[in-house]
Amino acid sequence: MVTKLDRLARSVPDARDIVDELTARGVRLDLGGSTHDPADPVGRLLFTVLSMIAEFEADLARARTREGMAVAKAKGRLRGKQPKLKPTREAQLVALWQAGNHTTLDLAEMFDVARSTVYRAIQRAGASPTKQRQVEAQPDAASSHSAATSKQGVVGV
Repeated sequence: MVTKLDRLARSVPDARDIVDELTARGVRLDLGGSTHDPADPVGRLLFTVLSMIAEFEADLARARTREGMAVAKAKGRLRGKQPKLKPTREAQLVALWQAGNHTTLDLAEMFDVARSTVYRAIQRAGASPTKQRQVEAQPDAASSHSAATSKQGVVGV
């Protein structure tokens, strides 16, 4: 049972393909209380007309949305998602990263943001977040792997 045809498909060809596939499987299609009979020419006509109206309504809704967004943008009200960090906090984050004492994970935890936010802040500052930096070696005797990594002094970010 489909209560509204615009929920079934976005265009007349899509609706036609979906109905043909359902009919091939032996499924009957109920549209708002009336059963669609693909073998009946009147049923096909009504289904096609209803599909055209549903597509037209969807197109009108999209056009109204675009117009509303254009008006909001002209008035300066359409700005998109606001940055997670204020410019001063972002500058602090970039300065800490450039100092080389913190990894991106450390910075993400310190500033309570996702790592992707850290990467974007570094990119906006003109630096490359994927380059490797030298960090002071802090040997860890508990693990030979981490000790070897610490001796190299390279941390991938």
